[in-house]
Amino acid sequence: MSSGITTFAAALRSAIEASGLSLDRIQARLQARGVSVSVTALSYWQSGKRQPERASSLSAVRVLEELLSIPAGALLGLLPPPRPRGSSSRRNLRTADQPLTFPREELQALLEQVGAPDALDLRHQLKLVGLHDQCDIAPDGGQRAVTARAVFQADADGQDRWLLVYAQGDPDAEPPSLEALRNCSVGRTAASEHGLLVAELLFERAINRGETHLIEYSLANTGPPYPECRNTHYREFRRPVREYLLEIRFDEANTPRKCWQYSRTGLAEDRRELQLDTAGGVHAVALDFGPGVFGIEWD
Repeated sequence: MSSGITTFAAALRSAIEASGLSLDRIQARLQARGVSVSVTALSYWQSGKRQPERASSLSAVRVLEELLSIPAGALLGLLPPPRPRGSSSRRNLRTADQPLTFPREELQALLEQVGAPDALDLRHQLKLVGLHDQCDIAPDGGQRAVTARAVFQADADGQDRWLLVYAQGDPDAEPPSLEALRNCSVGRTAASEHGLLVAELLFERAINRGETHLIEYSLANTGPPYPECRNTHYREFRRPVREYLLEIRFDEANTPRKCWQYSRTGLAEDRRELQLDTAGGVHAVALDFGPGVFGIEWD
């Protein structure tokens, strides 16, 4: 933890104690001024577990200064610059034959650790036909877990595994816990210090040309605090996928005001607003998509 974070947390905690307000009352007063910050986030800020980084969070700190009757900039001036996201940013697109949002060399090193050094250059004999991601968001806005169901079709005989590549949005978080739920088991795994995970998912049986295979697995994070996901979840597709269904489930204590689906293929971008369902979730579907990035983000 840096000294900037410690100083900010101590100053915020002192100001809150001097105000005599509980975190619940502060959260309610922020909400009344059109600022949405969870009690959990406020608690993390004053304890030093997290620091405000997003533009919306920094705006909330400005309102906090006014609400707590302290000089403007007294808290903001104690915050260090936001941590660099580097090449893992989802806006740093690459060509279709490369990983889209992280360096090829970082992925290559992990592929060598799991015994698949030529995976990026070989013609793939296993086609991803359909994928369904269910992403669960915790009350603090971090990512609690992702459960995925994938359907593959073999273009050659003897296909018995799939290499999962997963990029953790929060480089400071531990790698998620990977669990095989259906029709597969976890083989060799490797993770980088920047939150990139590569793992073998071994099929229960090898499939031959034309056959399909369904697997299900989950990636669970520890918390609270849960890893930051920058209010987004997405998949990168280096090859076309017939159908991708993305579902985001929010905790009822912290549902977003607005959600959007977005896609990027080459230089083309598309973005459209989505509506929350009655259960506090949202979904989007991509058909015959890729190569590119497809995801959902929220405010």
